[in-house]
Amino acid sequence: MAAIARRVGVTKPMLYTYFGSKDGLYLACLERVAARLLTAIGEAMTAGGPQPEAALAHRVLTALFAALEDERHAWFVLYDRTLPPGSELRSAAQRHRAAVDELAAAGTAALLRHGGNADPLDADALKHVWTGTVSALVGWWISHPEQSAGEMSDRCARLLAAIREGAS
Repeated sequence: MAAIARRVGVTKPMLYTYFGSKDGLYLACLERVAARLLTAIGEAMTAGGPQPEAALAHRVLTALFAALEDERHAWFVLYDRTLPPGSELRSAAQRHRAAVDELAAAGTAALLRHGGNADPLDADALKHVWTGTVSALVGWWISHPEQSAGEMSDRCARLLAAIREGAS
């Protein structure tokens, strides 16, 4: 807390006044990150217009990278699996991850339906593949800080195109 206080230019007691505890500070960060990511994903999913459902994955990735541009590690605040079981922090993170999963489930089901597949187990499996892929891409992006959000979006467009071409 002392290092954080120094970095933001306040006293340590002031941090405790605002947030109450380390957990309070973490929860505030978690809520901020979750709101930003859910907004970005939701807007990307509803911005489809005349574009085919196949463009949905790229729109969502582009929105996520833009939302995380200045705080790439923020994704892992939401997806921190080390939060103590039964804690308020873990419950909040699980609640927000469930909201992200709900959006991912809707998107992957729509993508499959677009291709003529209405199997709910396929949709559930693809949702898990998708969320794991997004986490892997964010992890890769963190280890390549020279890559901008736009460059990541372009890279993902190429990767998605390769996957589509390989599936044809």
